[in-house]
Amino acid sequence: MGDMPNSYTPDQIIRPEILALSAYHVSPATGMIKLDAMENPYTLPAVLRDEIAQLAAEAPVNRYPDASAASLIATLREALAIPPDMAVLLGNGSDEVIQIIAMAMARPGAVLMSVEPAFVMFRMIATFARIDYVGVPLNSDFSLNLDAMLAAIEKHQPAVIFLAYPNNPTGNLFDAKMISRIIEATPGLVVVDEAYHVFADKSLMGELARHPNLLLMRTLSKVGLAGLRLGLLIGRSEWLVQMEKLRLPYNVGIMTQLIAKAVLRHPDILLQQATAIKTERAEMNRRLSALAGIQVFHSDANFILFRINEANQVFQALKQRGILIKNLNGTHPLLKDCLRVTIGTPDENTQFCTALHAIIDRSA
Repeated sequence: MGDMPNSYTPDQIIRPEILALSAYHVSPATGMIKLDAMENPYTLPAVLRDEIAQLAAEAPVNRYPDASAASLIATLREALAIPPDMAVLLGNGSDEVIQIIAMAMARPGAVLMSVEPAFVMFRMIATFARIDYVGVPLNSDFSLNLDAMLAAIEKHQPAVIFLAYPNNPTGNLFDAKMISRIIEATPGLVVVDEAYHVFADKSLMGELARHPNLLLMRTLSKVGLAGLRLGLLIGRSEWLVQMEKLRLPYNVGIMTQLIAKAVLRHPDILLQQATAIKTERAEMNRRLSALAGIQVFHSDANFILFRINEANQVFQALKQRGILIKNLNGTHPLLKDCLRVTIGTPDENTQFCTALHAIIDRSA
């Protein structure tokens, strides 16, 4: 008997592509004005919070939640006007839904495609799931480069394409006719992520019946329930019945099921908050556009992307003033000198604009 081998170190047994990844970075925001993560800045009204408190008090947390979340799905169908002939799959946030799709498609040599810049988790989850990733650059104005997309589809024959509508981090809606062309040209699935649809007044929900290879993602994170972690996938049952096999049992906890149902029974509250955010977005756009040396990009989401000289220094200077936004400089060539600010409350937005004005004046 020879000597027993020494125990492995992580870099000897963890997949090299995982070792090479950086974890998704979430900046600590304690005590700061938090405008970095596209959250709804408004809390729920007291009457609804009292109802939730009562639900929490009576929730049988010693038991597993309803694995099928049938009651919550019925509420979502009504609240989101989901066509009755479409199936629904729930995830622990949209991230889990993306992961389920990627894992289901990850045959050897399969390709997951998206545009760039896009939601970073499309690319990261492709790595997790061992599916090849192809990113097709957008035009410099962040519109779809249809010719490049169609050429990439022809070349790579993707199993799945992810498109966000509106797009994150750019905030714009892609041309719906171009999306239809992409869906028709794709041999595999096209998954349209409508995380920000409530701020855009546009949806491809009505297109599901026309395109057998179209699936739609929605989330409650941007409308005020980010802490619940509830995402959903909508589409034909022949696709979703396969995806359900990968969904971990009890992935949507009892508190998420109870609270989401309670809040969705008051759609007017969420609608009022979304309307307030859209009003503030227009005001923020006006204020930013009035500042010297800033290029503001049109947004149909609850955030605004802008380009500014010395973006890294501006980001740090805002942080020193207790305001946290998102620094995208260096994440993609098209996002050079770009920062992204989430629309907050009127007071938060005023503090942000005042601080940014002071920083620009100081550096001028």
